[in-house]
Amino acid sequence: MAGIMNILGGITSLYMILIFIRIMLTWFTGANYGKAYHLLSGITDPYLNWFRRFSFLRVANLDLTPVVALALLTVVNNIFLTLGRYGTLTIGIILSMLCSVLWSVVSFVLSFFIIFLVLRLIAYLANRDVYHGFWRIIDTVSQPILYRINRMIFGRRLVRFMTGILTSIGVLLALRVGLELLVRFVLDLLVRLPF
Repeated sequence: MAGIMNILGGITSLYMILIFIRIMLTWFTGANYGKAYHLLSGITDPYLNWFRRFSFLRVANLDLTPVVALALLTVVNNIFLTLGRYGTLTIGIILSMLCSVLWSVVSFVLSFFIIFLVLRLIAYLANRDVYHGFWRIIDTVSQPILYRINRMIFGRRLVRFMTGILTSIGVLLALRVGLELLVRFVLDLLVRLPF
């Protein structure tokens, strides 16, 4: 039993790596990767396309379907590896895994917005051409979260762009660190459940 679970864990780990490579390759459109790319697409696309049916996983220009697909594989992988290691699963461990995966998705999104806001801040400080395509994508993604945080903190009061973006980065960083500590505490409690 333990050997089979470890093999299944290894297979899901390998599949996660293939999906990650496939996702990375989608960022470079127009390149010809040959037969290996078509083989990779044939293996990974059916799984990824299943998640693309859910429109609520796409927010503006942000497509969260690959993140959710990888998160689900992470849960399955953790179940296989835990069964392989301990031979049993408790409800507490399953809840802990689900909580951990949910936190992975949330922390990814928070980190994503922090990185985009920091990039926007660097562009502002370096006086870059913000009308270039790359910076317009950064603005398209970062403006809604920037607007919402500034509205929450400052209300209807107008603030300078620098103040708004620094405040937004600070709020997101504080939220990420605070939630990280809370999730660690909850995970520790869940793993200790006796059932």
